[in-house]
Amino acid sequence: MVTKAMIMSAGVGSRLDPLTKEIPKPLVPIANIPTMDILLNHLAKFGINNVIANTHYLGEQIQRRYSEGSPNKTNFSFVHEETLSGTAGGVKKCQFFFDDKEDFLVLSADGLTELDLDKAIESHIKSNCIATMVTKEIDKSEVNKFGVVVTDESGFIKEFQEKPSVEEAKSNLINTGIYIFKYDIFKYIPENTVFDFAKNLFPLLLENNIKINTYTTSKYWSDIGSISQYIESTVDILTQKLNIPEINIENSDDFSLIKDESAIIEKNSKIKGNCIIGKKSKISENAHVENSILWDNVVVDKNVSIKNCVIASNCTIKKSISNKIVEANSIIN
Repeated sequence: MVTKAMIMSAGVGSRLDPLTKEIPKPLVPIANIPTMDILLNHLAKFGINNVIANTHYLGEQIQRRYSEGSPNKTNFSFVHEETLSGTAGGVKKCQFFFDDKEDFLVLSADGLTELDLDKAIESHIKSNCIATMVTKEIDKSEVNKFGVVVTDESGFIKEFQEKPSVEEAKSNLINTGIYIFKYDIFKYIPENTVFDFAKNLFPLLLENNIKINTYTTSKYWSDIGSISQYIESTVDILTQKLNIPEINIENSDDFSLIKDESAIIEKNSKIKGNCIIGKKSKISENAHVENSILWDNVVVDKNVSIKNCVIASNCTIKKSISNKIVEANSIIN
């Protein structure tokens, strides 16, 4: 029913700074796998193998990775934006990729989900709406972090609230940033201008009495838009709230660990809590790593203790640290 998708990949990822100083947000590894790889694998499960992405910040890294061969044989295309044009504006630049009688999917590159895409698409087609938004119910105490959606009894959108306070929120239903559109949506997105879904497109549709359908998922969904959300999503994988088949988790009484096979853990070192150790990383003799995420080529020296840290690639840690986010290519003396 739907064979093509667009992945929004142009954001700078400023809320993930300093992890995104050297790498674009879609390639930030979660459990040692680039987030976009996980997304492409999920799309492929539902027969969606034709994907286009808009790129901007460090976009050449995304283009190089997937143009040289997607990990799951996805047919990958891209449009590079020299200047950002908003969420809907970025989709408009990819209009040429889609057929005029074909519905299509739009997703954010930083989303992690077990969403049943077939059921979401079925809801979209049954509604006969120009747009379907995938929504999720969350604890009301969390609504101030998200765009809130208010629907009628038929599941059509009546109103939006952008990150309302808990007291002002009219719903605990949030926008996941996953959409299914009819091709006709392009009629409502102007060319060569900044145009957003939340600020411009969806209010325009409501003003013109054009219905927007919702599909509410009970499946896992999270984004990695901030450091805290990134850490939380990683823990969700280690504790198997989110199941990713290609990931192997080692469990013991002391730890849950995802370790690349090329990583080295020397004798008398200690791993504790929820930990990730990336490619060619080394935990030296008598070192102690607890509740930490180590990307690729990280060296933890002898007798050094690391606790509650995220350490980007190519770092050497020569002294004990805790509660730190360490940017790539750093030496901590």
